[in-house]
Amino acid sequence: MTAILGINCFSHDTAAALVIDGVPVVVGEEERFNRDMHTKAFPDQAIAFCLEHAGLSIADLDLVTFAHQPWRDFVLGANDAIRRLAGRRLAAQTYIDARLVAREMRFRRRWAYRKSIVHVGHHLAHGASAYFSSPFDDAAILTIDRGGDFLSTMLARGRSTAMTTLAEVKNPDSLGEVYSAITGFLGFHAGIDEGKVMGLAPYGTPAEVETASGFVNLRPNGLFEVDLSWFGYQRERELVSAKFRERYGEPRVPEGPITDRDKDLAYAVQEVVERAGVHIARSLQHRTGASHLALAGGVALNSVMNGHLLAECGFDDMFVQPAASDAGNALGAAMWAWHTVFGGKERWEMRHPFLGKVWADGTCERALLARGVSFRKVQDRSQAAAELLAAGKVVGWFQGRAEVGPRALGARSILADPRTSRMRDQVNERVKHREWFRPFAPAVLAERGAEYFKGYVPSPFMLLVLPVAPDKRDAIPAVTHVDGTARLQSVTESFQPDFYRVIAAFERLTGIPIVLNTSFNVRGEPMVHRPEEAVADYLATDMDALVIGPYVATKDGSGTA
Repeated sequence: MTAILGINCFSHDTAAALVIDGVPVVVGEEERFNRDMHTKAFPDQAIAFCLEHAGLSIADLDLVTFAHQPWRDFVLGANDAIRRLAGRRLAAQTYIDARLVAREMRFRRRWAYRKSIVHVGHHLAHGASAYFSSPFDDAAILTIDRGGDFLSTMLARGRSTAMTTLAEVKNPDSLGEVYSAITGFLGFHAGIDEGKVMGLAPYGTPAEVETASGFVNLRPNGLFEVDLSWFGYQRERELVSAKFRERYGEPRVPEGPITDRDKDLAYAVQEVVERAGVHIARSLQHRTGASHLALAGGVALNSVMNGHLLAECGFDDMFVQPAASDAGNALGAAMWAWHTVFGGKERWEMRHPFLGKVWADGTCERALLARGVSFRKVQDRSQAAAELLAAGKVVGWFQGRAEVGPRALGARSILADPRTSRMRDQVNERVKHREWFRPFAPAVLAERGAEYFKGYVPSPFMLLVLPVAPDKRDAIPAVTHVDGTARLQSVTESFQPDFYRVIAAFERLTGIPIVLNTSFNVRGEPMVHRPEEAVADYLATDMDALVIGPYVATKDGSGTA
């Protein structure tokens, strides 16, 4: 047995993943345990969870891998600092990299780990997390991120069990940083709320696209450069420059009104990143001749861009694994080590994302009893949930092992009826407590997807936006965005049987093979992890019902035994 622990601990979204004989058996995201969204805390709880799940001790590990190369940031940052005569950045980077080395030493002391540690580059880990989880034996690999190891983008080729880097883009030239800078300017949290900008973009117009296209200059070789005169992130002071503010005014006050300028800027930055992404991916396809694309990095969570990459860049198929942001680097670092350090020849394919924690029925029952919640035990939880949904109820759904990544995929979900636009507003305002413009995803029976979505391809991890068929938009308005698109999730019975049966039962009741699916959390918190958190969110919001394990609770009393 070869046991490899992968750790992402040098940035946000810290995590751990355990791979045994080339098969990932468990992934833990630290934010689920410490309840600090996008946490930077060292993933001690995630590590403990992974070892406990597998029944291993730290001494049983053959190797620990970190998804970072200490001092590479420093070396590349030093070169950039010298070029730009920006000694302040050099000093800051020296401090950061010294802190990273100290974290590694702390890990050795805290866990009494005596064996080897391998450092896998940030973007190699991203690329490995996608390629070595994909069904492809030959693929182009593209990683697009804010940055890591002082790189923002990597173009690579995967063949069998090997990856070859073809080109890299160094920071501060970064599509992720551009998108984050404008996210912050629009009054949201840079590095966290980029999904809000993606949701706001269709409400804007192309009015600012011509000017914004100058933010990123596309090069003939398929790469790009950022016009840094518009920005300040590279100086680690402000996200945008005085030039940007002269053109666009002062930043939006958080929680303030959203103006036409804000909508148009969201539209523009989305358009800029889509164009750049297509430019890079199309060049990569021409360079490699590959018919498949493996995509990772934080920008890979931009599911609107992903739709364009698949449709416009010459690839027949694309794979984006659900934890495409930095949390997935724990998995990628371990998978890279399995194939590269240990020479593992067997490939693994991620067919589902359910690699997290599972809770016993008794634990769920005790969580309900502890809060005095009335409930009943049912024989068919899926049928019970579908009946509640068909009756217009908003249902918390807490079942089986948790999914990895930021998208709820049928284990820690809030579900609702997609047939009325009123439901979208109700879930946004009264349950999730989030902004009015944010859309919800349709979870569709995979075999029925082509009836409801143009250009349908399976999208099990909810990382692809497609147009809703025009004749179906009125049937599912709660999950159709203002521009007529949807970020769909295709669900098969083998993917998550109980969740599939919810949708199938809902179709039998309503004729619609789709339910609204959103993550089980409220604004500002990670997805629920413990049964106690699921019960707390159920009680604190206008959620109508909770189906947790085999137990059903409803606020109108129909869940009482």
